[in-house]
Amino acid sequence: MKGIRQLAEHLDISIGTVSRALNGKKDVNEETRRRVLDAAEQLGYVANQSGRALRKGSTGVIGFMMQTGHEITGHGDTFFMSVFDGVQTVFARHGLDLVALLCSSDEDPDAYLKRVVARGFADGMMLSATRRIDQRFELLDRRKIPFVTLGRSQTDVGQPWIDLDFEGMAEISMRRLVERGHRRIALLRPVDDLNLGHVFLDTCRKTLADCGLTLPDELVIRALPSEAGGYRAAQIIAAMAERPSAVVVLNDGTVTGLYHGLDAAGLTVGTDIAVIGLHNPQARYLSPRLTCFEVSLRDLGIALAETLLSTMPAYALHYPDAARRRLWPMTLVEGESG
Repeated sequence: MKGIRQLAEHLDISIGTVSRALNGKKDVNEETRRRVLDAAEQLGYVANQSGRALRKGSTGVIGFMMQTGHEITGHGDTFFMSVFDGVQTVFARHGLDLVALLCSSDEDPDAYLKRVVARGFADGMMLSATRRIDQRFELLDRRKIPFVTLGRSQTDVGQPWIDLDFEGMAEISMRRLVERGHRRIALLRPVDDLNLGHVFLDTCRKTLADCGLTLPDELVIRALPSEAGGYRAAQIIAAMAERPSAVVVLNDGTVTGLYHGLDAAGLTVGTDIAVIGLHNPQARYLSPRLTCFEVSLRDLGIALAETLLSTMPAYALHYPDAARRRLWPMTLVEGESG
């Protein structure tokens, strides 16, 4: 059985009475309520969620837009699954559900989001992979859809955001390597226009300039966020006439491939070339042990969810102290790689 009308006909009770009984209204006597609930369970009644959402003016769903593609490895999935766990921990307090919106790397993210918004199935949005100029922000702002971003952008409509502290990672990495005698330091950054790549590069160059050094363009290598991307970057480094003595890797999924590629080229990590990267679950199996930056991903997810809900009138009173804009700390974990 599906639908409240069929349930009402079966019980020979008005649709209004059945609806009030199912929703726990006090004007329905206990015997009628019990009859309705028992019949609903026995006959497999399924609430019409779209109709309920239309009446309430909300869907109880929050969308999280992320990018997928054949060049992206499972490392990215590990990152987001840990974040999702924290997000849903918060949403469960309020009967909300998180839905991952997977935009293929072959599709324009702006067009994808327009299609999602047109369907109107989400009460709020979370955006990742923020670009230097990101038109998605303006679309959601025009449509008055609450949203929070995992990452910053030069596009600013006053939206809340939480971003990893890439400035801190860049400055700590560069100063650490310079203090250890490195003068030619390479950087592996994303191939696309992600804002984090610009932030990281700008801070690396500023920190090196403070130390009297430069970061030549040839040492800024664009790498796909995958093991294959890291392996290819290692080949580029090994082929340089004047190789860098150290490399900092911005994507966690690239590190393993970089290790393998350097080894194949006869270069020993930690001896011939220093490596600093972001932690991923596979990093624990690398030898030498990776010097890396760790992030509390579940806590990050909790903070993202609470920040978003603090902007939504139905939930804002629960989160009066949620930070609207925040750099999320990363902790340096000592290893032998750099």
